[in-house]
Formats: sequence, structure tokens, C-alpha cells
Amino acid sequence: MAIYQEERLRELSRKFQIYGQILHAEPCKIGHINETYTVTYNQGGVLVRYIHQRINVNVFKNPDAVMRNVMRVTTHIRHKLEEQEVKDLTRRVLTVVPTRDGSLYYRNAKDECWRTFVFVERAQTHEAVQTTQQAFQAGKAFGNFQYLLSDLAGDRLVETIPDFHHTRKRFETLKKAVQEDRCNRARIARAEIDFALAHEPIVDVLLKAHAAGRIPERITHNDTKFNNVMLDVETGEEMCVVDLDTVMPGLVLYDFGDMVRTTTSPTMEDELDLEKVQMGMPMFKALARGYMETASRFLIPAERSFLAFSGKLITFTIGIRFLTDFLVGDTYFRVHRPNHNLDRCRTQFKLVESIERQEDKMQKFVDGLA
Repeated sequence: MAIYQEERLRELSRKFQIYGQILHAEPCKIGHINETYTVTYNQGGVLVRYIHQRINVNVFKNPDAVMRNVMRVTTHIRHKLEEQEVKDLTRRVLTVVPTRDGSLYYRNAKDECWRTFVFVERAQTHEAVQTTQQAFQAGKAFGNFQYLLSDLAGDRLVETIPDFHHTRKRFETLKKAVQEDRCNRARIARAEIDFALAHEPIVDVLLKAHAAGRIPERITHNDTKFNNVMLDVETGEEMCVVDLDTVMPGLVLYDFGDMVRTTTSPTMEDELDLEKVQMGMPMFKALARGYMETASRFLIPAERSFLAFSGKLITFTIGIRFLTDFLVGDTYFRVHRPNHNLDRCRTQFKLVESIERQEDKMQKFVDGLA
């Protein structure tokens, strides 16, 4: 461990309900938002691992609400799995480790907010889908996640990022960024800006369907990237859905759409060779079969009718978010090279085009699923 990291993590080891000596730590799953470490402890002579994660309070401005949501959701899922007599519970749902004073996270003197989870052993995530079986398992995992939360009682969950998938508001934010062009970047993103503006007719489709009462609000994950599903290292079976910060009220179509975006193309979301970016029908069919195996228990016909469209819309929405962040100076998503967000945008828009060419066939396949 680097000295600064080691000092921080040793401090954390004394704040949470972990009783052992910290031995080793390494960065885990480098994502766009939070800072995460896998940490090994000697606990009673046995090596055990935990996840220490710093919540990005610039993105999640209300960590109290985030952690209350996470605790409600994981507790409910655990109870449902217990009722089903599911084994390996700590591998099937994230387990929050409270601080020694019973809080859900720890805020240090530098105003950093840290939380801890039990590490899910013998499971792994993948940055890109490699097989149709993986796509099937991802669809099954997120469909089951939605199903298990479909009867969560009590107050409405807090919107940890308000209007997260509100495509109209995202679109208006993009137009403002183009108009202001405060970083003088619009000139090198002209083709992407034109593509986005030309697709304005799809922006309000799901919003209008929801406003008209055709599709209901549900509890959704809202960040259903393929790498947010942990698969068993031996069997490849879906085990656990992770990254729960954005679990909040939403539309199931947002979740399925992001699954299409991240599981049906063989490339990473920042692929530079756009010729490789395409929506693969075999992957889509596997994803849809897995999703419907679990989600068909609660979906209504109107939701099913938008499943193919949702892939196009959410891919477009993420694309304009990347484009907006590029135009305003890369203030939201972590970037690792010049023009990284523009590269991400280009990949999304290429995938939108591929989905558009196959959308009718995609929906026809979904309609044929029992």
C-alpha cells in the first residue's frame, strides 16, 4: 500500500466492526465515481477480506440518504432470500459492515465518507461480456434484483441523484453546454452534437408513457452495467448485484436499456475502433431470456413493449451525458486520457446506430418470450 493509502485504511480498520489486523490492501474495480479497496485482515487466525470504499460526495451529495437506501434494499433482499431458504446469503447480497458506534458509514476529519462491505468471495466481475451465458446470467441477476424489490414497503426511496435517467433534462443540459461551450470543445465534437440533436424525437418517449400511466415507477438499480454483476468463478452463475448507490425509484426500462448497452456489444464503453462496436443479436437474445426468466413475474405488457427501444434510448442518454461532460471540462466521470469522454460518447452513438438497424427484430424476439 502507498503510505497515504495505508494510513487511511489503518484508520478505517479501527472505525468499523472489524476485529483483526489489516495485512494488505489493493485497489478494486476502478470505476468512474468511487474509490474502492479490497482489504485483507488477519481475524482470529483466519484471513478475511472486506471492501472499504470512499463515497464520492461530489456526486452523491447526501451520503446519509445513500446509505439508508442501501441498508433498506440489502436488508429486504436478505429477508426475501431467507424466506426462499437460499444458501450463501453473504454471497447473494451485499452486507453492510457498520461502524463501531453503529453508523452506516464513517466521516473522517478530512470530510471523507467511507463505508465497508463484506467481500464476496469466489466471485468476480468482468468489464466486458464474453459469452452468451454471461449475458444470460446478467439479465437474470438484474431481473431478480428488481423482482425481489417489487414489494418493498414503506416510504419511497430517496433519489440519490435526482432525474438520473431523465432524458429530457439530460438533453437540455447538453444543449446548454453546447451553447456556452466554456471549454471551447464544441468544434471537435460537431459530428456528435449533430447526431444528438437529430435524435431529439426519442427523448420523451418513456417519459410520456410514464406520465400517461402506461408504465409504473418501480425500485430500480439505475446503473446496470455488466460489471455490476458478480459471477461465481467456477460455475459462472450470477451471485450478487453490486454498486447500489443509485438504487432508487425509476423505470425497469432504464435498467434493461443499460443492460443492452453494456452486454450486447463486444467492446468496452470507450472503444476507439468504432468498427468493432455493434449490437450482437445472440447476446441480446441471451440477455433478454435471462431477464425475462426472473422479471416476467412482475412486468406488465406495456413495460415489455418498450424493452428493445429502451436499449436505444439509454445508450443515447449515456452518450449525451459523456458528451456533456466532455464539453464542460470532464467534471463528473473520471477520465484517463485526453478526450476520453468524447471517445465514450462516440462508442455509445455508434451502438445506437447498430440498435436502430435491429430494433424491430429485437422487439419481435422479446414478444415471443413466454
